[in-house]
Amino acid sequence: MIVLDVETTGRDPVKHSIVSMGAIDFSKPTYQLYRECRMRAGAEVTAEALAINGFTEEQVKDPRKPSLDVIMRDLCGWILMVDDRTLAGQNPSFDRDFCSVAAAYYHIPLVLGSRTIDLHTLCYAHHLRRGLQPPQKNGRTDLNTDKILQYVGLPPEPQPHHALTGAKMEAEAFSRLISGKGLLPEFAQYPVPAYLGHNL
Repeated sequence: MIVLDVETTGRDPVKHSIVSMGAIDFSKPTYQLYRECRMRAGAEVTAEALAINGFTEEQVKDPRKPSLDVIMRDLCGWILMVDDRTLAGQNPSFDRDFCSVAAAYYHIPLVLGSRTIDLHTLCYAHHLRRGLQPPQKNGRTDLNTDKILQYVGLPPEPQPHHALTGAKMEAEAFSRLISGKGLLPEFAQYPVPAYLGHNL
């Protein structure tokens, strides 16, 4: 599967634009991609999104950066080298929708399917498997990224968000939840909690 994380100028894939992306081939985790671009012409930008990803308005409009067209073609070429192109992430429908809209805008064939694997569901199910009530707020699940990372023995994601860092941490969390072991050497210093083993 492909663990993908995109940073954007807002939450609406039609109104807003991708400004960076990070991706990891889960089966071959050294095969990675990171790209930054200027925002799509005519797209809107929100202060809230920039506060999350750490880019300034000048940076997302920088004409020296490649266009979204260029990095979408890079992504599609990179994806073709991956055997299992199932999309995964913390909120993969968000990343999928932004990529789908961008690919359609530039008439680029996107070789990703519509089905996704999300980290939240895996972690929620693991809580239930252990007989635990997943964290809730206002009667709804409250398993956000940092709570999932804590559950699998990892530190919070550094702020501001960085697309490749996000993809790496999500891929590591997937590995710990699925197989009870780490995936990437940069997280080896963080022990895998014993309850993530298969002897439950």
